[in-house]
Amino acid sequence: MKDWKDYYRHDQERDEPVGYLVYNEIILDHFKNPRHVGDIEDPDGSAVVGDPNCGDHIRLSLKIKNNKIADIQYKVFGCAAAIATTSILSELAMNRDLDHALMITDDDVIEAAGGIPARKAHCSLLGVAGLQAAIANYLMKKEQGKG
Repeated sequence: MKDWKDYYRHDQERDEPVGYLVYNEIILDHFKNPRHVGDIEDPDGSAVVGDPNCGDHIRLSLKIKNNKIADIQYKVFGCAAAIATTSILSELAMNRDLDHALMITDDDVIEAAGGIPARKAHCSLLGVAGLQAAIANYLMKKEQGKG
């Protein structure tokens, strides 16, 4: 029978320690103490996005005041990296005006995280996609006179 570590030893990126996912202190802190977790009652914008390749998904909601993100809440169904990077994304987006929030990229999340194992980098896009979709939902509701 294989040791659990053997399952991680194949198909590794060359720049990662073989067989292990190594998370830095920033990622571990956001995983253990995620910021802005929850649901916003009657949100101005909301979205559910997921990664069909790994099964992770998030539900993200926003409150908008004066064209700025006044509150951001989310719930993640996913791995430690998905939880941590969505928490980091929420910190980056909080209090930003919508135009600047839409410019946040997965590279910004990775940089704010202090790096992330290469095979988990796709997790950083989950929160960004959720934020963009929630802002789009808000703008659509606003255009239709519902926001």
